[in-house]
Amino acid sequence: MISFDFEYYRPASIQEAIELFQRLEGEGKQPIYYSGGTEIITLGRLDLVVTKAVIDIKGIPECRVLQYEEDYLALGGGLSLTEIEEANLFPLLSKTASEVADHTARNKITVGGNICGQIFYREAVLPFLLTDSQVITAGLNGLRTEPINTVFNQHLQLEKGEFLVLLLTEKDYLDMPHISIKIRQQWDTGYPLATIAAIKKEEQVRVAFSGVCPFPFRSKEIEEELNNKQLSLDERVNRAIRLLPEPILDDVEGSAEYRKFVIKTTLVDIITGLEGDEHAII
Repeated sequence: MISFDFEYYRPASIQEAIELFQRLEGEGKQPIYYSGGTEIITLGRLDLVVTKAVIDIKGIPECRVLQYEEDYLALGGGLSLTEIEEANLFPLLSKTASEVADHTARNKITVGGNICGQIFYREAVLPFLLTDSQVITAGLNGLRTEPINTVFNQHLQLEKGEFLVLLLTEKDYLDMPHISIKIRQQWDTGYPLATIAAIKKEEQVRVAFSGVCPFPFRSKEIEEELNNKQLSLDERVNRAIRLLPEPILDDVEGSAEYRKFVIKTTLVDIITGLEGDEHAII
């Protein structure tokens, strides 16, 4: 049970949401943008999140977009993971999203909420990192559009009062060979030892990771090692493992050394699958 009371607001436009945030912040109510709400409930029960006001952005039309716009697929930050999975316009995202929590939770967890959340897995960001997607955010200074690989560094770099509105992904990326693997030690919906997503673009494999460190990431240096075909596959993977950012998680799900072992075997499977089959989809 949450130990604090809060006011609930559901703005109908971006401008209304921004003005609400500004007013509530001025009143000392520590407002939080809300789309799915699962994390507020989870962390609120632990007193890790406290607020006197939540601003639900699901009533904002731009946050509910699910359509093609010229050369891009546009996905609103207020879409649930279930909606994205069922539409299946971005198969790698659908596959990755389908393994977040359980179906009941995915009905409420939104793509924006997952990407911007405090719980460090945030698997939904991996496909966007791999496809050089653009993010559109809204804040006190209006709308801004930035490459996600510029504004996502361990977490999405949002200014105070800013929220994620849309994600734009070039259509050409949507049908590229891809793999997404979530490795668990315990049950089907438990927290992962690691999640690794990958695509193949112009004979080059790209990889992004979640559950390895206390943040999701994509590393160009790791990709360079994995694509160095002058070396054996084992050597490529071994060199890539040495470039994993610290700290490697060491928790109840698995030790750091065990995680490295799991990542190594999974990367071998991913590289083998993508290099051996142009249409690999796992």
